Amino acid sequence: MQRFTEFDFGISWVMGFFHQDWTCEGDTAAEVVAQHFPEEADEEVLAVRRDARTLVDNLPPETLEVLWTAGAEYMPGFERTTGSEWTRTVIGLCEARLSSKADVRPLTGADLEDGSAHLDAVVAEIEQASFLDAEVREALVDCAQRCTPDLAFRVLLRAAVNVRGAELSPDQYRRMETIGSALHYGEFVVDGVKYLVEEP
Repeated sequence: MQRFTEFDFGISWVMGFFHQDWTCEGDTAAEVVAQHFPEEADEEVLAVRRDARTLVDNLPPETLEVLWTAGAEYMPGFERTTGSEWTRTVIGLCEARLSSKADVRPLTGADLEDGSAHLDAVVAEIEQASFLDAEVREALVDCAQRCTPDLAFRVLLRAAVNVRGAELSPDQYRRMETIGSALHYGEFVVDGVKYLVEEP
């Protein structure tokens, strides 16, 4: 049983839009997100909406800001908005994209996996990610416990690649692979942090 994509998905996928050159793709963060959606399958947009709703319904604005900033390489600041407002903006973009389609089938099967059975394993990996600031680890644990372990784990993977000098031990990476397999991730989700594994 596999998910709809071999790659990252949901909010962690959206975080990946905000790389060093993101402003070449739009004048605002909302424009960048909106430009990606028309090209994508319904499942991708549904997965983003599901994650975004889970976040905004369960976490305070400050925690959302920590997660967005950690997961995006160059996230625009939150001086003029809050983490909740920005996340609701993403939900609105999803709704606009989905409303343009006559027939949108809901997520099913592995795409509904929330990782609840793997909460302890995900929290343990977050707590051992010493390359992340304590504030980020705390926000990720909150996300795992109050949202879903699946979402927190994907944001952890995204955050890891944004930390200069971050390293994973071979054991850490093997545990991450095990979690990814249990969550039915495609080939290129956990593989995205493989280059961080310490040389033997």
